[in-house]
Amino acid sequence: MTRSQTTRAPARKHRDRQIEEIVHDPYLARAKPPEPTACKSCGLVYQKGRWQRATAPAGAHEQVCPACHRIQDRNPAGYVTLQGSFGAAHAAEILALVRNEEAREASQHPLQRIMGVDAAADATVVTTTDVHLARRIGDALHAAFGGELDVKYSPDEYRVRVSWRR
Repeated sequence: MTRSQTTRAPARKHRDRQIEEIVHDPYLARAKPPEPTACKSCGLVYQKGRWQRATAPAGAHEQVCPACHRIQDRNPAGYVTLQGSFGAAHAAEILALVRNEEAREASQHPLQRIMGVDAAADATVVTTTDVHLARRIGDALHAAFGGELDVKYSPDEYRVRVSWRR
């Protein structure tokens, strides 16, 4: 078989395409802090390439961790809105589930925390330092109690709004 008789794949056409940039968390440092570094606010220690719960060694550098920085700026990455009459009737049970999700996530990812819980007559809003924790809380509420779950990620910033209703 000669070269001209072999089957070839058709030539690919190259098209210009716009590649969307991924929005990253602006509170995460652009460069790694020196090791070891201890957070002045919460006591987390940056060592072995990550923030973790540990005892700060003597002579550790001091810096505010990304989660404490978010909390100080009052700029949550996640909002979980709980609505409906079921939420009001089972508030203690729901908040226990929310706190359990925070504890489960904090064991592996200590920068993921609940910033606040604001209860009003018609809704309760839980704010978090990370989008992943807000999503996990919404998924846990939906799995445990059913209802309607709506998750909206912001295309322009590192933020998620989770709404659960029952």
